[in-house]
Amino acid sequence: MSQQAAAPAAPAPERGFSRDVIVSLVVVYVVWSSTYYALRVAVEELPALTMGGVRYLIAGSALFVFAKLRGARWPTAREWLAALPSGGLLFLVGNGFVALAEVKLSSAVAAVVVATMPMFAAAMAPLFGEKSRRGEWVGMGLGLIGVVVLSLNGELQAERTSALLLFVAPVGWAIGSMLSRKLPAAPGMLSPAAQMLCGGVLLVAAGFLRGETLPAHVTFRGVAAVVYLIVLGSLAGFTAYAHLLKTTRPALAMSYSYVNPPIAVIIGAALGKERIGPEMLIAVALIGAGTFTLIRNARK
Repeated sequence: MSQQAAAPAAPAPERGFSRDVIVSLVVVYVVWSSTYYALRVAVEELPALTMGGVRYLIAGSALFVFAKLRGARWPTAREWLAALPSGGLLFLVGNGFVALAEVKLSSAVAAVVVATMPMFAAAMAPLFGEKSRRGEWVGMGLGLIGVVVLSLNGELQAERTSALLLFVAPVGWAIGSMLSRKLPAAPGMLSPAAQMLCGGVLLVAAGFLRGETLPAHVTFRGVAAVVYLIVLGSLAGFTAYAHLLKTTRPALAMSYSYVNPPIAVIIGAALGKERIGPEMLIAVALIGAGTFTLIRNARK
């Protein structure tokens, strides 16, 4: 048989997104919107960094065991080393700083500030050998304007240290996300598992250095918040996000940052009686338009 006859036919161009990408987007859009309020509830009773460390150690261990039971190989030493900086940036800086900030700031404000993350990722993309498309910049710009409108409540001015932590957090998450696309990673679910385990160890160590101690008593509400963060926020949410980072353009994978704020504000207002003002409606329109524009231009 000739080489020409054996060659497979070229696949037809893909139109739209695959089912797994759509499911992953729904998870990070909806589930991660609710984790801001769950995190706010958790840090009311538990030390922020230690709680985060335990959360990711449990979630990472569960995901690791599940992957091994399905026959996955052990990560190599090179893959573990690669998971350390990305896991530290994602979970110690990206999530740990948000948890520290939410001790004093509302979950809605936290979600709004974290929505600046795609801006940092887009600005740093050339350093990682990627270039953002013009349409993606338009979508990001609309989303950023919506975030600015949504953040006009003065709460950040009153808590400047917490505000600084919040603004550093998306920078860490953006760099960690870009590194995750470039560094050697373990196959399948072992990649997010290794990152969560590395990030969890760093969070616990940071909590110890900060002098955090676990309380003698935790209410059912606090425990339920941590369980929710582990099962949905970490196991489901980060696994979906890791899949998006590997299979779609960065702008699409990070587009949840524009969807999360309005949903998080609504959840905070409904469950935590956090303030919701007229700027919310304007921001929702801008963020929705930005996300729609971004997704249309982010197909791989």
